[in-house]
Amino acid sequence: MLVDFHTHAFADALAPRAIAALSASSCTRPAIGGTVADLLASMRAAGVDRSVVLSIATKPSQFDAILRWGLAVRDAHPSLFPLASVHPDDPDALAHVDAAADAGFPGLKFHPYYQKFAVDEPRLFPLYERMAARRLFAIFHSGYDIGFPFEPLSSPSRLARVLDAVPALRVVASHLGGWNDWLEVARRLVGRDVYLETSYSLSELPPAVARRILLAHRPDRILFGTDSPWRAPADELRLWRALALPPALLSAAFSSNALSLLTASGSPR
Repeated sequence: MLVDFHTHAFADALAPRAIAALSASSCTRPAIGGTVADLLASMRAAGVDRSVVLSIATKPSQFDAILRWGLAVRDAHPSLFPLASVHPDDPDALAHVDAAADAGFPGLKFHPYYQKFAVDEPRLFPLYERMAARRLFAIFHSGYDIGFPFEPLSSPSRLARVLDAVPALRVVASHLGGWNDWLEVARRLVGRDVYLETSYSLSELPPAVARRILLAHRPDRILFGTDSPWRAPADELRLWRALALPPALLSAAFSSNALSLLTASGSPR
């Protein structure tokens, strides 16, 4: 079993516009197309069995549409695990956490740059606490973002403060804990009870640094991710395997850690 814990896909009618806009803002080009069909084809080509699909509510009113789309994708494609997304400014944020949990979603996606917040703002702690109570995990865009000014909205230090403030919340820190801030990841997150997910990272830093972080962290808290469509699963797998990591760590990161996190969150599958 191979699980990709970080992918994105869009409705067919939206995908061309979304990919064009995101490519222009970040000066990056996608490795594959942005539709669900494109994601499924890339999974088959690389031998990926399951993918977690992340959507971002860039304004509070998008919660319902994201929830409906996620339910439709989940029902149509058993190999996909869509997540819901709640905007931090949503006046109904706590009720929407409950709605996502009741609908069987295992977690929520947050992107501090698109959603304009810092992850350790105290106003968010009640939201995190409700998620912990409902057994939903939080997956954060972690570190900087190539398409925005380098403000530390989701730095390893800020994520560490979330871990301290809400220890019951299961946190997935994408981009190996903090994109383009990996020395701070080693100082503040490695060894802690936080999932480090590797999307769009192994191509961005020296292999020795990536290997050192992965070997120093808890093997039961590492997740394989790609950031598809921006990175192709086959390319990310080649980077992973080139690190010559222990087979037990590969098995945990590729499969058992993700399945444990998803099923412990009350996902219906």
